[in-house]
Amino acid sequence: MKKIFLCSLILCSTSSIAATSATVTLASDYLFNGVSQTQEDPALQASFDWAGDSGLYAGIWGSNVDFGEGTNIEADGYIGYYTSLADSINLDIGIAQYTYHGEDFSSDYNYAETYAKFNYGNTNLNFWYAWDYFATGAGHSIIMLTHNVPINDVFSIDIGADYSMSFDDDKWEWEPGDDNYMHWRITANYTWNEWNFTAGYEDTDLETYGDATLLATVSRTFNF
Repeated sequence: MKKIFLCSLILCSTSSIAATSATVTLASDYLFNGVSQTQEDPALQASFDWAGDSGLYAGIWGSNVDFGEGTNIEADGYIGYYTSLADSINLDIGIAQYTYHGEDFSSDYNYAETYAKFNYGNTNLNFWYAWDYFATGAGHSIIMLTHNVPINDVFSIDIGADYSMSFDDDKWEWEPGDDNYMHWRITANYTWNEWNFTAGYEDTDLETYGDATLLATVSRTFNF
């Protein structure tokens, strides 16, 4: 899990003014690094974010999920700090708390995760680490590299790949005998007025799930 919430974090420069915003997204699937969290069904997602002029930010994010046993809501909170390390290098660090709802046992999945994200121009190198992944007691990390290719003022292409790895395969494996996997994607982004549209292709090297998927989203952000 790192949600591709991923997604929802405000990246605010230290020279910006404090701001709040809300984003609503309709997605054809809720993919966590290529793995569906909704059994390949659509997802309705929303976030509320605050960004301070110091670089501090905080927010909440939610989505429907379907794990096949009654857990149907994910609600996350996060707090972080964004700053410039040099003229063209930026750092975003923070911690997120993932929570799950729907059945009495759904909260057993809750866990926290730290992250560090480095930005250089249109390229991002991101790291996540959870010490109690999905409350299994396993350490788990994700490394992600992405690059954005602007085509014009309203259209761009994202390419990216990430590697997920369990440090305790006796507590968490992605598949039997396999404690890691690769995920890659290519996504087209289009902005029209206040609306954002994406369409992309995603795949993994997992054998039992994480199949090749065409993912489409439409979202709108409201600034306050």
